[in-house]
Amino acid sequence: MSAAGVALMLGGAGILLAATPAQAAEITFKTECIPPAISNLPPIQGETTVAITAPATAKVGDTVDISWKTVKAASKNPDVLDLNKDVVQPSGNVTVGGAQSGTVAVQGPRQNPPIPKNSQMVLSEMKGKLKIEKAGDITLTPDKYTINVNQIMTTETKCSPKETVKAAATIKVEGGGSTTGGATTGGATTGGATTGGATTTGGATTTGGATTGGSGGQTDFPGKAVDVTYDCGAVVPGGIKTPVTISAKKNGGAYALTVKTAKGAMASPMALPAGALKPSMNIKLGGADSGTVKVTGPANAEPIPDKAPVSLSDMSGTYTPGKTGKVTLSPDQLTIDVTMSAGAPPINVPCKATTSGVSLELDTAAQPGGSGTSGTSGSAAAAAGGLAETGASDDGGIKALALVAGTVVLLGGAVFTFTPWRRLRGTR
Repeated sequence: MSAAGVALMLGGAGILLAATPAQAAEITFKTECIPPAISNLPPIQGETTVAITAPATAKVGDTVDISWKTVKAASKNPDVLDLNKDVVQPSGNVTVGGAQSGTVAVQGPRQNPPIPKNSQMVLSEMKGKLKIEKAGDITLTPDKYTINVNQIMTTETKCSPKETVKAAATIKVEGGGSTTGGATTGGATTGGATTGGATTTGGATTTGGATTGGSGGQTDFPGKAVDVTYDCGAVVPGGIKTPVTISAKKNGGAYALTVKTAKGAMASPMALPAGALKPSMNIKLGGADSGTVKVTGPANAEPIPDKAPVSLSDMSGTYTPGKTGKVTLSPDQLTIDVTMSAGAPPINVPCKATTSGVSLELDTAAQPGGSGTSGTSGSAAAAAGGLAETGASDDGGIKALALVAGTVVLLGGAVFTFTPWRRLRGTR
């Protein structure tokens, strides 16, 4: 063996010897799982077995990986329907105790084998990160978790411990480097991102999660995702909920806005033609400015096969400040135009934002012709909260309403389907 080969082998051995071994420990605890309300099923009492994996040792200042493997979930797939492959996504919390306190949020990919009715749920491995802040023994204890299923529609089963749970893993922490990168909440970093405190990046200051566009020549201002709840009236009973992110790019005195919703987490209940779904949204201005800015997105360019994942397109528009000062931008009314065939009038589905939040804050300078005025949502029908006029007779109006009721309203992992689809299949 050459000298270089020996050196490489010894160097590799040194690395292996220096690596901190990970530990995996299983813990079982009594659990109550609350099925989704739509299932009309009672709470489920069972036991959850979890294996928590973490490094055996660490130093202050380290960021370590935490994993949660569900050996056995407390609930089974009920006697409702067989679950398809890759429709289940778990998320949960790991409680941090001992020398440091807080919570680590963990999440797994939407990945599972087919799960027949009345069989054990199979959950993917969940992962998160913990920033080590203090020396001593840090304990990790599994806590509540959620099972999200996206098949036909999105549902969640929420599970929580019904007894005091023992720690599943312990990290022995030596004194070391100081912590950097901002403050943490309760000493824990959630999902690898630091929460609480304010950090500055490229001139943009994050305060309480909302991004503030600073000075210093910065042109790109990324916003934070905020959960928005929409009330679409009788078209979508129960409404829909999705994270929405507003980002801006400065162009002279104006800002080019881009608005994104959750992507690809829903399935179409039937084949949809190209151009079937076209979204638009009002962005509400607050702080120094007022009014709304409308953003629109293109319709789907390609046909959408039956049961295929579907996303709303990104929406864009321009905000020209009407006032000088700090201006907040929040998601407001969403409108989806549904066109089932070329040349047919679009069916307008207005969805009012009942809860929202600030996604972006900008330091603005007033511009001529600024946007500090009330905006519109697009059509008179949307403003009135009703359906667009189709020009048909009463019978045609009923059919249009049935089409809307059967239309998928696709947003943020929610999909709603109704029985008129079956009748429409036979009449299209």
